[in-house]
Amino acid sequence: MIKWALTHAVLVIIALAAMGAFVWSEVWNGVPQSMASLHFLDVGQGDSELLLLPGNVAMLTDAGPDKTVVRSIARVLPAARHYIDIGIVSHPQLDHYGGFRELLAHYRFGAIITNGREATSAQGEWRALLDGLRAEHIPILTLRGGDRIRYGESVIRFLGPNSMLVKSKELNDTGFVERIETPQFSALLTADIGTNVEQLLINENAPLAADILKVGHHGSKYSSGNAFLARVRPLLAAVEVGARNTYHHPTKEVLARLASSTARAILRTDEQGTISIIPNGTKLRVLVEK
Repeated sequence: MIKWALTHAVLVIIALAAMGAFVWSEVWNGVPQSMASLHFLDVGQGDSELLLLPGNVAMLTDAGPDKTVVRSIARVLPAARHYIDIGIVSHPQLDHYGGFRELLAHYRFGAIITNGREATSAQGEWRALLDGLRAEHIPILTLRGGDRIRYGESVIRFLGPNSMLVKSKELNDTGFVERIETPQFSALLTADIGTNVEQLLINENAPLAADILKVGHHGSKYSSGNAFLARVRPLLAAVEVGARNTYHHPTKEVLARLASSTARAILRTDEQGTISIIPNGTKLRVLVEK
């Protein structure tokens, strides 16, 4: 059972499939090892999502810009655990991969997955990460849209980027779009993709519907278009964003579009801290840090 060291935990229950209303509680009994759970880690202005699967399997997508992730992930994983099965770098921008270098001092990784692109900025940090992975003999795998990871009854489908999009001059367009499918919930992680990639996924008739949406590009006004939200139809939307950022993320345009969507809750790491989603029968329990 995972132990939490949170002092201001608030529990939210969101019913799935149009079941009932919200119920608030302050009781937290941990995550059953037979259940999957999803955690949006508070890493400031960056992304980091930890998926825990039955059997104590951990998959970390992105790790934020710096060492902040070390503290955040330690609040979710048991203190005695120092192994993460799979790390995924959605695309090589520092606010998505910088924390992996810090994690290497605390955790052993089974493998790291990238989209194969090189960094176009902070190139020294990117090369240092790759060198660190090789020094630790951690396999570096390249995946594309159409690939998938299957573990037990759960599947992580990579909906993008395809072989053409990964060559885009705009690095945000190359970010992994992951659809997480577990027996208890589905989630869509969208890295920093914009409305152009969203439309491409719609045109390809990609399976976008999901209970949980990781809002694209920290709430940029150029992401999370109305057509895309109508296809995803999320019950919960999570925005990973820093309390202080010069981009004014999340933008009022995106917040308005989310408010008019099917999402019953819009949560933000700058306001709620780490956001944890834990199944409870046909419902999702959402634990926030603040």
